[in-house]
Amino acid sequence: MGKIRELKDLNLLDRFLFAEAAEDQEFVELLLEIILGKDIVLKQLPQTEKEERRTIWNRQIKLDVLATGEDDALYDTEVQKKNTYNLPKRTRLYHSLIGSRLLHPGSIDFNEMNDVFVIMIMPFDLFGEGLYKYSFKMSCEEIPGLKLEDGITTIFLNTRGKNTKGVSQELIDLLRYFEKTTEAMVAVSNSDKLKRINSKIEDIRRNEEVGVKFMQAWEEKILDKQEAHEEGFAEGIAKTASKMKEDNMPVETIAKYTGLSVEEIEKL
Repeated sequence: MGKIRELKDLNLLDRFLFAEAAEDQEFVELLLEIILGKDIVLKQLPQTEKEERRTIWNRQIKLDVLATGEDDALYDTEVQKKNTYNLPKRTRLYHSLIGSRLLHPGSIDFNEMNDVFVIMIMPFDLFGEGLYKYSFKMSCEEIPGLKLEDGITTIFLNTRGKNTKGVSQELIDLLRYFEKTTEAMVAVSNSDKLKRINSKIEDIRRNEEVGVKFMQAWEEKILDKQEAHEEGFAEGIAKTASKMKEDNMPVETIAKYTGLSVEEIEKL
């Protein structure tokens, strides 16, 4: 079953802790301000684990944290622990699904579409260049410096960066804190914003209701895994019994070696 984790053992790369923290509007504002290097004021409470689907037959996605700024820009912030080797195209899907709902039916002015930022925070270097931050916007290959200005920005953040050029020490401290969410990491930082973020995380860790919620989520996850294992095991037994039956083995022999009843075998 594996070692039972406790709330205090989580870091901000764990979706549970990140989602709990992101329910606090100020937390998301502070986070975005450090990442983007500008003041951010949100219109409303962020939405956590928001499901997006264009139609019922399309693939759904779950956005970790979706927030809307006072300037109407949309900010989707994701934590991604494992390199699934499809993240650039996944962010393309995120942009598409978010963008598909930005215009009201009948609207003909595409300039009304909000700016959209998709931000991924990861404990690995997706591009292998040692940077902490990789920012992408559409630009012209033939004319350097000519940007498309389509309002789309994609940012990949690497908590294990090495090259500090072009990024603030505050952002570096934040990214290290995401992977090692401890008081010790904050103690060596001069960032007041990071200290405020850490204060909120410590409040969450001391909250008994959140602790119970985490344990329930952990138990449900373990039960789901056990049920999937049991279903797979039962399916394997049934296939084995079917094969033995095809080979004309006596029903009693099949029952002996598979543990199935004679009635169950006869139904196969």
